[in-house]
Amino acid sequence: MAAYRTAYVYVRDKFAGYLKETEEGYSFAYDQEFLMDESSSHVSLTLPKREEPYTSKTLFAFFDGLIPEGWLLNVVSRNWKIDARDRFGILLVACHDPIGNVSIREEKV
Repeated sequence: MAAYRTAYVYVRDKFAGYLKETEEGYSFAYDQEFLMDESSSHVSLTLPKREEPYTSKTLFAFFDGLIPEGWLLNVVSRNWKIDARDRFGILLVACHDPIGNVSIREEKV
């Protein structure tokens, strides 16, 4: 399954896993080191820690919920020249420091 774009997901600034846009939709997989760390929490209640990747035809509701709405979505879309319907693209540029303990990066840091 080829990935078009990849987002690196962090929980409390600790690398948690990969969110990928694929030809079939989307997949999210936890990083093995994160899984083995018993002190680390899952990304969301809808994505509990597990070895197998999660797959979905649409962007997972949890990640979609991190994306700004309304006038702020318009500002992000205009400033980065990204179509507001490109939810994955918006997620990559606008969710580095969202409210909560989960952040999204374009590169693994």
